[in-house]
Amino acid sequence: MKILVCISHVPDTTSKINFTDGDTKFDTNGVQFVINPNDEFGLTRAMWFKEKQGASVTVVNVGGAETEPTLRKALAIGADAAIRVNAEATDGFAVATQLAHVVKDGAYDLVIAGRESIDYNGGMVPGMLAAMVDANFVTNCIGLEVDGTNAKAIREIDGGKETVNTALPLVIGGQKGLVEESDLRIPNMRGIMMARKKPLTVVEPAAATAETKAVSFEKPAPKGAVKLVDADNIDELVSLLHNEAKVI
Repeated sequence: MKILVCISHVPDTTSKINFTDGDTKFDTNGVQFVINPNDEFGLTRAMWFKEKQGASVTVVNVGGAETEPTLRKALAIGADAAIRVNAEATDGFAVATQLAHVVKDGAYDLVIAGRESIDYNGGMVPGMLAAMVDANFVTNCIGLEVDGTNAKAIREIDGGKETVNTALPLVIGGQKGLVEESDLRIPNMRGIMMARKKPLTVVEPAAATAETKAVSFEKPAPKGAVKLVDADNIDELVSLLHNEAKVI
């Protein structure tokens, strides 16, 4: 089984975020970038298929040379090879178009993507990718087993879980639960050294048009002052919740 894991290069959630050029561009200065958490769950699941079923695992990213350390980390975790599409990740449609060409060229059986990236939270790439390559699709995936060309996936739905049976080729949008957080892997020294010898192929982008663009960015409003209400003053509490917080 050939597995392709889509890797997004995203800011660490602990980074301080700023914008430049009149709040129209993200300021990357001083920002630490990591593997998108949803993608990391997917990569870990792919490693399970590699170790238990002998699958080959390739990771792919759409981005510039600055994303290569993130791909090298994925190789250090255990992926066999990496592909970087040399294009700016401008929007979801453009990224899905680039990934679709990689999937078709590599004839992958299973594509594991994160349900969404934690920077833009668009949640659109896996579904569009599945449509472009004419593959089955399961999103919000929290469980996956593959037996030959058949797959059983568990996905999160409102109020519970749903188990679906499908077939390869398959694209999933994975998330926390696909593996447990305790199963996530930290690259060791041996893995880091081996990653230097694994192939990282840079391919030029296919023709693609971005369908959306970011016009401007705005930080959330700072938290307001806390108001304390005496426990026996229920009327004041109700008034504050209704008139100021507007939650009731």
